[in-house]
Amino acid sequence: MIKPLFEKILFASRWLLTPFYVALVFALLALLAKVGVRVYDLATQFVGLSEESVLLAALGIVDLTLSASLIVIVILSGYINFVSRIDIETHADWPRWIAAVDFGELKLRLMASIVAIAAVKLLEAFMDVGDETDHELAWQTGMLVTFVVSALLLALADRIGRRSGDAR
Repeated sequence: MIKPLFEKILFASRWLLTPFYVALVFALLALLAKVGVRVYDLATQFVGLSEESVLLAALGIVDLTLSASLIVIVILSGYINFVSRIDIETHADWPRWIAAVDFGELKLRLMASIVAIAAVKLLEAFMDVGDETDHELAWQTGMLVTFVVSALLLALADRIGRRSGDAR
């Protein structure tokens, strides 16, 4: 009698994740505001900016866009994987990948996004090399390499895991 009630409570607890996803929506709105500020700064200072400065501003916007995309992936696939399914058929304009991302693929997408964000950050640092010390550039390069190696190892482990799952 206690076990079914306990299992029901545990299963219902997945809904406790929804405030986290709502918080991520607010983070997405904050990133949107940051992009607005960057675009405004770029538009108002455009005439006096060098080509390098425009490129750095564009890279900053790319970085925010990748971060926002990462948040959207976490919100949608996390909600679908851990809280509740979404009927994609009733929403013709929604991307089909939303329902197809399982937890393993979510991890790979997250790592790929983190690698892309780290690469953009490193490119920004190299473009603005006058403001960065060699020590800071070395740390950023090391972090990017660490993220790339981690992503490759995660992809390899996922591939091996899927193969062994197919063999059963």
